[in-house]
Amino acid sequence: MTLPPELTSDWAALSSRWTDEALQAWLDPLRDEFQRGLSVTRHGDLPRWRAALSRLPELPAGQLQLDAPRVGLNGWAPQADLERLETALKGLHPWRKGPFELLGLHIDTEWQSDWKWDRLKPALATLEGKRVLDVGCGNGYHCWRMLGEGAKEVIGIDPTPLFLMQFKAIQKYLQQPNIHLLPLRLEAMPSHLPVFDTVFSMGVLYHQRDPLAHLSDLRAKLIPGGQLILETLVIEGDEDAILEPAGRYARMSNVWKLPSPSLAQRWLRDSGFQQAQIVDVTVTAQDEQRRTEWMTFHSLKEFLNPEDRSLTIEGFPAPKRAILVAHNPS
Repeated sequence: MTLPPELTSDWAALSSRWTDEALQAWLDPLRDEFQRGLSVTRHGDLPRWRAALSRLPELPAGQLQLDAPRVGLNGWAPQADLERLETALKGLHPWRKGPFELLGLHIDTEWQSDWKWDRLKPALATLEGKRVLDVGCGNGYHCWRMLGEGAKEVIGIDPTPLFLMQFKAIQKYLQQPNIHLLPLRLEAMPSHLPVFDTVFSMGVLYHQRDPLAHLSDLRAKLIPGGQLILETLVIEGDEDAILEPAGRYARMSNVWKLPSPSLAQRWLRDSGFQQAQIVDVTVTAQDEQRRTEWMTFHSLKEFLNPEDRSLTIEGFPAPKRAILVAHNPS
């Protein structure tokens, strides 16, 4: 079976690196997932995105930057090269997670994702020498930050092929062999794969019809004692408070359940996690999620009630996000 060209190097690297029996058993079904995840019949924009990748120019070497808000390369490139770079990268619009910077070109993404990283980092167990899984990773911005914390291997999964193409565009210049973005959902992974020291699930829980099943799936990917970082939309209230929007929430479809932070904490305990803690609750600010020249569609400003910014356009409480941490029992 021929692999999609974007994933041939990933397949070779994973095949040579994964000596663990459980990971080796995942390799064969992973080939099929690669085919489904990058099927032109399912994703008609793939040829256009591939054309954008092919137009990326060669650039001078730069200094790798993974531990600062703007992930990428510090350094200098000729203005003509930067203009070609910008044109090619904007062919992968919209850029939602970031920011990135490549030799002076600032990719000013919709989300200032470094703000979220700064909120969770104080509660993060060391990633030095660890294998990490990022579920629903988008274009991989936080995966790069995990690598910057010393992780030995970072696997991001997300079913959206555009995000994979954005990741590949950044990887063309950063060239790090131990970070991979795979085009699949959590449900496509083996149900029992306890090989990751740390698992992240950020912005995924509220898209699940059965949040406890999602949490159980996450726990099944952790080694004994491994840490989960969970980030989700929440509402105010006690341990029983939950919002189940009818229709859309902040113009998002497929939003099923928004718990209170205390209820999310209880869900973690009910799913078998230990030491579940709420480490941050923050209302999403309009300067954290906003429209830019790299994401020109509607953003948070248009999702809120223009006469009362404490409410969404549908009349629900405006987006508020909580970060929780928990551990798989040892």
